[in-house]
Amino acid sequence: MGVSGGSLTAVGREEARVLGERLRSERVAGVVSSELSRAVQTAEIAAAVLGLPVQVRERLEEFALGDYLGRDYEPVLFHQVLASWLKGDLEPGLPGGETGQQVVDRVLPVLDEMADQFRGETLLVVTHGGVILSLFGLLAPGSPYAPTHEDDVPHAATYVFECDADGWRSIG
Repeated sequence: MGVSGGSLTAVGREEARVLGERLRSERVAGVVSSELSRAVQTAEIAAAVLGLPVQVRERLEEFALGDYLGRDYEPVLFHQVLASWLKGDLEPGLPGGETGQQVVDRVLPVLDEMADQFRGETLLVVTHGGVILSLFGLLAPGSPYAPTHEDDVPHAATYVFECDADGWRSIG
């Protein structure tokens, strides 16, 4: 199991285009992407619909797979870890990989920088399912806006987080 490459399928490209169309009415001011190729492709397609450039940023990538990099997917282990994160327990991680706490410690500084750069504006951030689950676990475990389980982060789904002087929270 790897995380670095690949290209969007025709379905993925269409999902990215529809994402851009869906966000037209939101007055998005900027588009930021993980540096992983499928995320960049998604961001570029959605950004083209929105008429915006894409900023590619390090540290928004999916969680490190550790000892499972290059190995077959083991759903039980992955689901246990991700389900824990979604419930607010960010301590588990895959052997040799990142914990949920390490993911949010890596991702939040980037989101903070982007929130400062786009203060008061809407920003599209293209990242990955594990990142989203860890953010919900930190900011809003049990939120009605959160995915309902650890395998429920559809491609091109949108989740709304807001940052102000009181910090980050989930609002949609």
